[in-house]
Amino acid sequence: MTKIARIEVFLVDLKPATKRTDAIQSFVSQETPIVRITDADGIQGIGYSYTIGTGGSSVLALLNDHLCPRLIGAEAEEIEGIWRKLFFHTHATTVGALTSIALAAIDTALWDLRGRRAKLPLWRMAGGAKNAVPLYSTEGGWLHIEPAALVDDALAVKAKGFSGAKIKIGRPHVAEDVARLRAVRDAVGPGFEIMTDANQGFTLSEAIRRARHYEELDIAWFEEPVHADDVEAHAQLTRSTSVPIAVGESLYSISQFKDYLVRGACTIVQVDVGRIGGITPWLKVAHLAEAHNVSVCPHFLMELHVSLAAAVPNGRYVEYIPQLDPITHSRMQIRDGMAVPSDDAGLGIEWDLGAIERLTLGCIVHR
Repeated sequence: MTKIARIEVFLVDLKPATKRTDAIQSFVSQETPIVRITDADGIQGIGYSYTIGTGGSSVLALLNDHLCPRLIGAEAEEIEGIWRKLFFHTHATTVGALTSIALAAIDTALWDLRGRRAKLPLWRMAGGAKNAVPLYSTEGGWLHIEPAALVDDALAVKAKGFSGAKIKIGRPHVAEDVARLRAVRDAVGPGFEIMTDANQGFTLSEAIRRARHYEELDIAWFEEPVHADDVEAHAQLTRSTSVPIAVGESLYSISQFKDYLVRGACTIVQVDVGRIGGITPWLKVAHLAEAHNVSVCPHFLMELHVSLAAAVPNGRYVEYIPQLDPITHSRMQIRDGMAVPSDDAGLGIEWDLGAIERLTLGCIVHR
């Protein structure tokens, strides 16, 4: 094993290539903390996480002031021990988004370093369950997009072999949502999945009402119907409808997923590496979901989640939302509409270090 000798922390602000709106917000920026760890042999691992426009400076401060200084001299292979040490060091701010985002940047860098040292790709190192995962698109389904354009996008991705498309919901009246969904269903036919996402925009009673309208459209799932903190509301909704209920992007600990699964409050798990605190806890959640016979359809971060969804047997879908193109040379491989994990060592992401340096809002080095 080799000790950690140097850590560099960057913050890059990435603007979405398309306008992104949902029931509660507009996604105008992706602040991207990037951590590069170098071991005593000179081998490097690069990890990252993200915000959707706020909190990046706070994540950076947490990394630089409290987390990274504790890593110098640590054994890079002791990833579980490092994660727990940093988690309990920040006990006053866990469980929460800022701490999880910061931990994720470090943890993914350590897994990248491990893969590069072992010359193994992440999808094999973490399990190697399969070599391709079905893909669905979100980029053409934002809430501001009109029905004709939703139909055009859904038909386009269907023609590419994608398995489905996500349509944002949460228009003022249920009839507006139904009209948008029905236009897509009529166009794509019964063999193409339509995912829906409310982004926590409904009350329980409204979610129950809308779910009954969505049932006849045979949607693949109803994502984040009410506030993510309300497990009981999700349990009531799940009992009231045949529509699968999906949660996960706004959950930040294994115990939160445990509560949902034990209560039967969801039927799709959308655990996100950047929100749960890294690959280490992500895999635990995925296996916990497997024990409850629940599929994992990770949220966002397709360039990383493709490898993790392929690593576990219950990885069902990868979400297509490209975001890293400005700072990477590599692109996620797509073959016949399926997402294919990279066979390159580590995370399988080929970073454009020159672009990162040009776009960075600041870099701090720890030795």
